[in-house]
Amino acid sequence: MKRILTLGMILCASVMGFAQSDTTGKQDKNVPDTIRVGGMIIVRKSGGGREILREKKHDDDHVSSGHRKYSKPSNVSTNWWILDLGFSNIDDKTNYASASTQSFAPGSTDETFKMKSLKSRNVNIWFFMQRLNAIEHVVNIKYGLGLELNNYFFDDKSVHMLKNPTLITIDPAYAELHKNKLAADYLTAPIMLNINFTPNRKDGFGISAGVSGGYLYSARQKIKNGGHKSKTHDDFDLMKWKVSYVGELLLGPVKLYGSFATKSMWEKGLDQTPYTVGLRFSNW
Repeated sequence: MKRILTLGMILCASVMGFAQSDTTGKQDKNVPDTIRVGGMIIVRKSGGGREILREKKHDDDHVSSGHRKYSKPSNVSTNWWILDLGFSNIDDKTNYASASTQSFAPGSTDETFKMKSLKSRNVNIWFFMQRLNAIEHVVNIKYGLGLELNNYFFDDKSVHMLKNPTLITIDPAYAELHKNKLAADYLTAPIMLNINFTPNRKDGFGISAGVSGGYLYSARQKIKNGGHKSKTHDDFDLMKWKVSYVGELLLGPVKLYGSFATKSMWEKGLDQTPYTVGLRFSNW
């Protein structure tokens, strides 16, 4: 029985070997075999040699990063409705002993206008921002238009702003207020030079710096005492135009912004330069 099985296995092996030799013999030796491996094509030539070819990529191919794909950046990119959330404050360099300060804010000292840092908020709503390619999408020009909304909460709630004529007094009746703030809102247009270190990534790394020009379109003092609220609308001799240094830091998905005005926010009496810092929520 064992001899019969052995003889059968030898016979099967011989038939398979003959069939393989016969099939190979019928192939056209002039037609090379090809094997595709990823972006390479391996060609087996009739003489036994091999040639490796690489497929060319088109310029408009997508760039793949993990499971995410990004197209080649466009020369002009627009980002709509950007939101900034941060803090407003002032750099106070006022000489409170001077006659001009005491005539504008009688009885004030360097403690009068100190802000509540965590309550003094800055909210910016940008209608749009555009990024214009300058050099290989690494160097860009960024510009836009939006609203800057600043709320300055006084630590000393007795600050009372009067109008016609403008005067800032220390009012003992205000001392027990629950809330006392100055709001200053600007229509602002920034322009910045942007350096994008990772132009082919959506959440990349970069830095921007430039200037902005803002026009004061609304100002008011708002007080709250219990459930009673009151607003006084006036410019209070705030500067109508504000020019600021602005900057932006891109750290992947985290985007930071900041601004620092070039001079005091007041036309007279006080030397207080406003600045802001916070988080920016945008696509780039």
